[in-house]
Amino acid sequence: MIVVSGIVEVGAASVEAAVGAAAEMARATREEPGCLSYAFYQDVESPGRFRVFEEWESEAALEDHFKTAHMATFREALGGLEILGRDIKLYVVGESRSL
Repeated sequence: MIVVSGIVEVGAASVEAAVGAAAEMARATREEPGCLSYAFYQDVESPGRFRVFEEWESEAALEDHFKTAHMATFREALGGLEILGRDIKLYVVGESRSL
């Protein structure tokens, strides 16, 4: 399994547009083959900070995701935002269990 997790921070004037773009991206992405989960979470203490959390069946499924039309639309939307920071990492998970 592949996990993608990280933070994107936007300026105050970009928060509303970021919420709209993220919501649309998440809805479309969850319909993709190989997507196990995909969501953005807005930080309650810092409204301009968003966490992305994704789970994929394989790196191939993630690579296919990068080629979708909704990913291109999302990247275009991000280009119009004031991005203050971005730190997103890919994790290859060998095992998981419920706690």
